[in-house]
Amino acid sequence: MSDDPHQTDNLAAAISARMSELADKSLLLMDDDAPFRNRLARALETRGFAVTMAESVHEALDIIEKTPPAFAVMDMRLEDGNGLKAVEALNKKRPDARAIMLTGYGNIATAVAAVKSGAIDYLSKPADADDVVKALLVVEDHAPPPPENPMSADRVRWEHIQRVYALCGQNVSETARRLNMHRRTLQRILAKRAPK
Repeated sequence: MSDDPHQTDNLAAAISARMSELADKSLLLMDDDAPFRNRLARALETRGFAVTMAESVHEALDIIEKTPPAFAVMDMRLEDGNGLKAVEALNKKRPDARAIMLTGYGNIATAVAAVKSGAIDYLSKPADADDVVKALLVVEDHAPPPPENPMSADRVRWEHIQRVYALCGQNVSETARRLNMHRRTLQRILAKRAPK
């Protein structure tokens, strides 16, 4: 969010104008983190969306089947599956719906998978409600500023390795094979602290 009050006012006006043009303001919010889900739902409701919440992929798929929403904000990884499944279902049921993915696992491959499944954008958690609304409504000239402290290339690499390691059930040999890396090199990387 900008510190400039004029830019903040302009953004609020742009969002308000776009919201007033919408005939259908239904939004599905799928996330298994209850405090985050409730906080984001309240913020989106104050901006004019009619929010329905789901805490699982199964619950979201049921909602999409019965009443497909115009908008969706979906977490990538939930206890009962991958949020991409819900995005694909929404895309089939309602091709004009606009969905964005939220995830704590920010990497290029995940972003590409989200867009291929039908998402229009991809944001890292915890996402600011204004950034979510801007992404959903594609409010022009209000792109979020670059992050103040972006992850270093070393940190991005480390995060990716950690994610693959977790997905491989913390099996060093399998992780090394999938990353096309020598097992001992991987062990050295896993033994070190996370880079800044």
